[in-house]
Amino acid sequence: MEKPRVLIVMGSRSDMPAMEGCMAMLDDLNVGYEVRVLSAHRTPEAVLELSRTAKDRGIQVIIAAAGGAAHLAGVLASSTPLPVIGIPIQTSALGGMDSLLSTVQMPAGVPVATVAIGKAGAKNAALLACQMIGLADAQVQQAVADFKKAQAEKVLADSVVQ
Repeated sequence: MEKPRVLIVMGSRSDMPAMEGCMAMLDDLNVGYEVRVLSAHRTPEAVLELSRTAKDRGIQVIIAAAGGAAHLAGVLASSTPLPVIGIPIQTSALGGMDSLLSTVQMPAGVPVATVAIGKAGAKNAALLACQMIGLADAQVQQAVADFKKAQAEKVLADSVVQ
């Protein structure tokens, strides 16, 4: 696998099952990544340091997954020039709506691209990160194009009813 270009940060180890599709998609598209578990509330200084140094380490996109009071993506976005994609994690209390609103409602000047709650969002976050990287990397862009073509062909093949 290549040098990490995507930084995946989760607020808790319990978020790992929801994030498996994200990592699998990055593996399938041959885009290297680094995974960290840090809390915006319990380890804020470590989160800020990670965000501030990501670009210098070759990271091009940050993906942040958090549940509940999901401030992780916003804290990361506040201290980096890199694009940040937020994944709201499903919660038992409000089904992930709390996470979604915490992730999507950023103040002006602190953008976070937010995807769907949970596993579908995790896969889409990886794909979106690769589309961003693909703007300057023809090989990654081709891998995304190939994925989308294969996905469409599978849907078409499955649409035939006999």
